[in-house]
Amino acid sequence: MDTGKKSARLRELIQRKDKVLVVLHPPTATHARIMEQAGCECGFVGTSGVVGSYTGLSDVGTATMTECVQIAGWIAQSAKFPIIMDGDTGHGGIMAVRRMVRECIRAGVAGVRIDDQPIEGKRRTQSAGVEVVPVEQAIARYRAAVDMKNEIDPDFVIMSQCYARDAVNSSLEDCIRRLQLYRSEAGVDWVQLESPHSLDEIRQARAAVEGPLSFMKGKLPRYLGLDEHLALGVNIAWYPGFTHEVMWAALHDFMRDFQSRGIVAWEDFQASRRNNPYPRPDPGPDGEGGEKQRELEERYMAAAALKKYAG
Repeated sequence: MDTGKKSARLRELIQRKDKVLVVLHPPTATHARIMEQAGCECGFVGTSGVVGSYTGLSDVGTATMTECVQIAGWIAQSAKFPIIMDGDTGHGGIMAVRRMVRECIRAGVAGVRIDDQPIEGKRRTQSAGVEVVPVEQAIARYRAAVDMKNEIDPDFVIMSQCYARDAVNSSLEDCIRRLQLYRSEAGVDWVQLESPHSLDEIRQARAAVEGPLSFMKGKLPRYLGLDEHLALGVNIAWYPGFTHEVMWAALHDFMRDFQSRGIVAWEDFQASRRNNPYPRPDPGPDGEGGEKQRELEERYMAAAALKKYAG
């Protein structure tokens, strides 16, 4: 697997000016394959939405670095598009941050997003009681990540997630300053404003920051469309949770129907998709699946052992 190719591709995508890069959650490796067939360009393995779906753990700093890398790696190795991992607060001090970046690169992950919250009180996005670490500590955290990736894969993308806008120990002014410093002093590749309250705040962030910038929905009344992103000079749209909401709703609707009507619900579902089939997310001939297994058996095994394929 060419891990460098995926990190280089992610770097190209976040620098693109003429088209908005849409970032979505690939809930599992098989869902990533379906998303790939539908044209997805980039995936984010969030600690809450994706890792939490596997572990059942809430996004309050309980998932370990190795759990996150394991799950992100499975997905990265199953999809052809680049995967960004949620690195939370780095899972420790500067040495832990370095290890996290190193393990991500080894696993085939193309980039990592790191928060500026304190590790002891890490909270889910848009939760009450959010704090940020002193800016000097955040910069040290990001510099450790940047230095580590430069030693192994300079194309690997380091992204900072700034929580300062709503933090109880910060402000909008501090948030804008941090976004600038994370780029200019720490050298991260991409900064994200976690909680804009208005379009004007996004404009302030865009005017202050050079290079790739994105924002979450935060306190905005709705998600902004792709044309609205371009109008603001923002070329990355952060929509990761959409895929989960669609899956939850579809599964809930089917389960209620199944509980009510039994096997007829499944038969009706199949009939409804007859002229609009959905893709099967199995590994293709270039993957480590059944086709590859048979090819290798025919290469390695004696003719007598291959009689099982007769007919």
